Amino acid sequence: MQVNETLNEGLKRGYAITVTAAELEAKVNEKLAEAQPDVEMKGFRKGKVPMALLKKQFGQRVMGEAMQESIDGAMNEHFEKSGDRPAMQPEVKMTNEDWKEGDDVEVEMSYEALPEIPELDLGQIKLEKLVAKADDAAVEEALNNLAETAQDFKAREEGAPAQDGDQVVMDFVGKVDGEAFEGGSAEDYPLVLGSNSFIPGFEEQLTGVKAGEEKAVTVNFPEEYQASHLAGKEAVFDCKIKEVKEPVAAEVNDELAKKFGAEDLAALKGQIAERLEAEYAGASRAVMKRALLDELDKLVSFDLPPSLVEAEAGQIAHQLWHEENPEVQGHDHPEIETTDEHKKLAERRVRLGLLLAELGQKAEVQVTDAEMTQAIMNQARQYPGQERQFFEFVQQNQQMQQQMRAPIFEDKVVDHIVENADVTEKEISKDELQKAVEALEDE
Repeated sequence: MQVNETLNEGLKRGYAITVTAAELEAKVNEKLAEAQPDVEMKGFRKGKVPMALLKKQFGQRVMGEAMQESIDGAMNEHFEKSGDRPAMQPEVKMTNEDWKEGDDVEVEMSYEALPEIPELDLGQIKLEKLVAKADDAAVEEALNNLAETAQDFKAREEGAPAQDGDQVVMDFVGKVDGEAFEGGSAEDYPLVLGSNSFIPGFEEQLTGVKAGEEKAVTVNFPEEYQASHLAGKEAVFDCKIKEVKEPVAAEVNDELAKKFGAEDLAALKGQIAERLEAEYAGASRAVMKRALLDELDKLVSFDLPPSLVEAEAGQIAHQLWHEENPEVQGHDHPEIETTDEHKKLAERRVRLGLLLAELGQKAEVQVTDAEMTQAIMNQARQYPGQERQFFEFVQQNQQMQQQMRAPIFEDKVVDHIVENADVTEKEISKDELQKAVEALEDE
């Protein structure tokens, strides 16, 4: 077997691989000899079929397998000896297309090698960590927001009409063709107008009602209504309005705290302060991560595989086009051309991606099974009722697993760099941190 270099230009590599006819024949004979003990054929005992007959019967198929295995073996041996790591799947093609049995096999292999990543002293990286504390004002603001979400209702003045957002307490009886139907009646039912918890059109007709009034509400059940005997039918609900209540924020006290699982108001304030500071820490990390990536981009420079840059630029252009044309959901659209701006951003992403991968490999950073499981469970929550199906889909889809593993790996590498970098803390206000985050979004 011969491997001769035909191209060595930048990161581009080309090789001519020759597998001799004698090597192929030896490989075929080896594979047939391995299979011979298990072959059964009419007229022969198991394992006693002559080699010549085996070669006539199975030789053609085994020859194809032997070719593939020989070429794969030559490629693997080349990568082990050269130390090259292909940026993408190598392109392999047979050059003697008129090949016939007895000829050598000639193959051309080409690829782009991943570059040598320069050594980096992480201790020379200087970073600033922004630290914001949850002050009393921030805690009070969050507490008041909680009170609004836990709203109560109080009776409006006598004779006041119901408005959108009000709670109407009523008795009602629903009838279809003049007959009351099962499940269509209730007493003292509290309905919040605008909640869309009733049949479409029902709540709108109660806007303006007053306590003590009676009102007939006429609606049509949807065609796809779950109760088939009511689907598509007109119904009349006779409603007796008992109370009209307006929404009010809940009082900030121990009772409010208990609604949110805290022992008392002081404990709730402590929980809020912890949550706020966790949010601030997350925002601070995002700011520091961007600063770190900017710093790394300045510190390192090396050749980039053109195929990776081109693929990344195409992905960036495609994503931006869809953001600008949100009405187009699929991929049935004109070809999207990449610009110099797309290419520049792609070069940065590829450079940083290769650098972080190298640093992570040297630091032996691993994504654990527990971390992957947690990530899958977090994403599965976006599909209520289908969590199990999503979990199974990810388990069976290697590409999806890689997409989910990549950001976890990147964050762990970033943490490793930060641990070894020169980090100084700077205490700032919540508003200053917010401005720093907004600056990221504007870039």
